[in-house]
Amino acid sequence: MNRHPHPRRGKPTNHKVFGEDMALLAGDALLAYAFEMISKTPKSISADRVVEVLRIVSHCSGAEGLVGGQVMDLEQEGNPNCTVETLRWIHVHKTAVLLKASVTSGAVIGGANKDDVARLGDFAEKIGLAFQIRDDVLDETQTSEVLGKTAGKDAAVYKATYPRLLGLAESRNQATQLVTEAKQILEKYGERSATLNSLADLIISREK
Repeated sequence: MNRHPHPRRGKPTNHKVFGEDMALLAGDALLAYAFEMISKTPKSISADRVVEVLRIVSHCSGAEGLVGGQVMDLEQEGNPNCTVETLRWIHVHKTAVLLKASVTSGAVIGGANKDDVARLGDFAEKIGLAFQIRDDVLDETQTSEVLGKTAGKDAAVYKATYPRLLGLAESRNQATQLVTEAKQILEKYGERSATLNSLADLIISREK
């Protein structure tokens, strides 16, 4: 959620161009469209699998997922007493949950069993958390031109971030450790996990 007048990917945010009311309505429409798209899954995929994907996406985007994480993120903005445990909860729910929804939905559609879906969910949560930690680090170390958004915006509003609580070096260490643990989860799949492992590597090495 972006309440501040900062660009994203080098462009002004929707609420600055079209107003907050239109930006919120656009978000509502896109969320509804997501469920419409899922409902159009080819009939060759069983209805049970489609319903499970609908459950996953609705849960991850609702009060116990993305929305809850964003609420806590806003509540902790400017709070000097935010703990690492609270920050982890925020990142897991506002960012990692989106990767978890994507990965586990694909697994369900592909016919994975419950154990494999759970394992892939654990993998996705770890790389999702690493993604957000990396994002926090880049916000403090990169330029606005490279990022495509305003660098240093988190510090400007005293936002709870890993670098603020743990420092840059430890933040990098934690992100690297999370990616290592995530890839270990997939070891049993051998070469079949190559694409997901590449995604994990990209998350930790990205510069914007």
